[in-house]
Amino acid sequence: MTTTRREQILDTAATLFAERGFHGVSMHDIGGACGISGPALYKHFAGKDDILTQSLTSISERLLDEGRSRSDAAATADAALDALVDWHIEFALAHRALIVIQEREWANLGAAGRQAVRTLQLAYIDLWVGTVRHLRGDLDAAEARAAVQATFGLINSTPHSARISETAMASRLATMARAALLA
Repeated sequence: MTTTRREQILDTAATLFAERGFHGVSMHDIGGACGISGPALYKHFAGKDDILTQSLTSISERLLDEGRSRSDAAATADAALDALVDWHIEFALAHRALIVIQEREWANLGAAGRQAVRTLQLAYIDLWVGTVRHLRGDLDAAEARAAVQATFGLINSTPHSARISETAMASRLATMARAALLA
């Protein structure tokens, strides 16, 4: 898969934001890390705030789109749950910086950015809730949502807790997530 300049900028900025914090990174820093001048970034983004917003919005869109795709391709609800768990773990292991900036830089998003990201996140949560409720008919929506969000907390702790190989971590997280969702 070919990475576009825009994607390169978003990935680089996410790494820098995770390492130094949003306020510790300048447009010049991002441009330099991408091999372009800071002012050249304005061809792609309105500013640093826009980069942060686009980072979190685009990854939220990707989580939702890929989650839907994998869930829709599954033959059973049980397979859909496995597909969702595997996808979220795959994402968490591959995009640790985005998880860090999501938790740490939320307050730096403008109101419109927070609303856009929150809307996408709620749709992603609802996808999981529907699957969990199909498998656990005894759970109401609030209980299923609590289980899903707690499971996200487990998986999203990866940037802070992964001290074993990615393969071993993925296996451990999958076992724990499935158990938590179906307990």
